[in-house]
Amino acid sequence: MKEGKIVKALSGFYYVQSEGTIYPCKGRGVFRKREITPLVGDYVAFDSKNKYIIKIMERKNELNRPPIANIDQALIVSSAKKPKFSALLLDRFLVMIESIGIKPIIFINKMDLVEDTRLEIFEKIKSTYEDIGYQVELISSIEDSNLPEIAHYFENKTTVIAGQSGVGKSSILNKLNPSLFIETDEISERLGRGKHTTRHVELVEVCGGLIADTPGFSTVDFAHIEAEQLSDFFPEMKRKKINCKFRGCLHNKEPHCAIKQAVNDCVILKTRYNHYLTFLEEIETRKPRY
Repeated sequence: MKEGKIVKALSGFYYVQSEGTIYPCKGRGVFRKREITPLVGDYVAFDSKNKYIIKIMERKNELNRPPIANIDQALIVSSAKKPKFSALLLDRFLVMIESIGIKPIIFINKMDLVEDTRLEIFEKIKSTYEDIGYQVELISSIEDSNLPEIAHYFENKTTVIAGQSGVGKSSILNKLNPSLFIETDEISERLGRGKHTTRHVELVEVCGGLIADTPGFSTVDFAHIEAEQLSDFFPEMKRKKINCKFRGCLHNKEPHCAIKQAVNDCVILKTRYNHYLTFLEEIETRKPRY
């Protein structure tokens, strides 16, 4: 019996990497009976002779879309222009990633499209999120000068990519490993599809780490988050909420709220707090699940 990591799932086979070799394996019938599905990223024990996965090790986290486990970090890609930068959308992705227990890293792409008069705005955005505790990079969509600055983020990490359509997720990966999407333009022109045609999940080696070779996830909902939990996924609010007078404070209409006071004192950014209220209303007004 050997141990390894699933790096690809395709057509009922799970490709397990162990000691530099890839083994195509099937899942045992007992997994189906227990309604357990092996995921890309799973650490497993397997029979290398008969090519069967025997045991799935405990996961530290998992995503449904894309279906992948044991993720170290999520690269959240926003664009400065085309599409226009949205702090609200960035905060949506940050909350979702924080709620799964994955470390977020922020890349703001297409800085080469920003007018010189607006560069200072994005430097301010960068410093604002860095003050909260996030790592932020401003990168160009057409130059290679950023490569040494961003390559180190991926070393010895398993990474997924998040961001709305058109922000340049694939172009960043192309910079890091030009062989990843070499056929996408040709295929998309011939079939009239989007530029990324991957139909399965695969972990590919990039800059000494593994990146999920998928389009990432471009939609975000908070179906798994309760109202009382939401402030935990705003790091600057989580640090302050312990000082609220009332237990279970939602930091909205309650008196003696430490978070509202921090907003008034300009310790917590007003726009981030407004985004919190937007998400809170969304959670409180969603339809109940049965």
